[in-house]
Amino acid sequence: MKEGEEAEIDRLPMDLLAHIFVFITCFKDLAQTRSVCKKWREGVKQSMGRREKLSFAGWKMDDESTCRLVRYAYGLKELDISKSRWGCQITDNGLYQLSTAKCIVNLSSISLWGMTGITDKGVVQLISRANSLQHLNIGGTFITDESVFAIAASCPHLKSVVLWGCRHVTENGLVVLVNKCPKLMTINVWGMRVPFDFFLTLLTIRPALQIVPQSILNMETIPLLPVF
Repeated sequence: MKEGEEAEIDRLPMDLLAHIFVFITCFKDLAQTRSVCKKWREGVKQSMGRREKLSFAGWKMDDESTCRLVRYAYGLKELDISKSRWGCQITDNGLYQLSTAKCIVNLSSISLWGMTGITDKGVVQLISRANSLQHLNIGGTFITDESVFAIAASCPHLKSVVLWGCRHVTENGLVVLVNKCPKLMTINVWGMRVPFDFFLTLLTIRPALQIVPQSILNMETIPLLPVF
């Protein structure tokens, strides 16, 4: 390339550039790509709008950085902000900010697995706008019936929910959830403080409901690891 001549990649139309950037999944790489020039910064922004899946699991993210990326991803269908060893540190404030993103009303799947920094206040705010939700993983959190009531009231299309280890959710919350979510097919109740025989009550309400782990219904030993 001659001095002063435009690089080949810079001749690409913005639409094609954004399409290429969609294949970058590492957020560190995206940040570096975004800093190259004004055109690439716009390309990264547009590429976020084309993503249908976004996972922050394993990434060290906070409220501000997570919400900024989700706001750009207006076409998002699946959002995973699960916590791992070095993962997301989202708070109620982050969930509140996420609830204002355009994509939230169209999300079909949300995972808040292990997010111990969130409470009913943030979950209710987020879930109240996630009216298209079909799959929800909120296991390993400290939510109570208040969040479950919000899920039941706001998610009529819910098909599966993971409540693994949600020990503050009671029988009342589960009954309301099963009654108000007509499409609910699977519910993970591992580690909850609910009497075993109560799950038979849920089956009288919804005979086709799959309760995970199935060993609960047989009064057998519960597996040591969660089943999704």
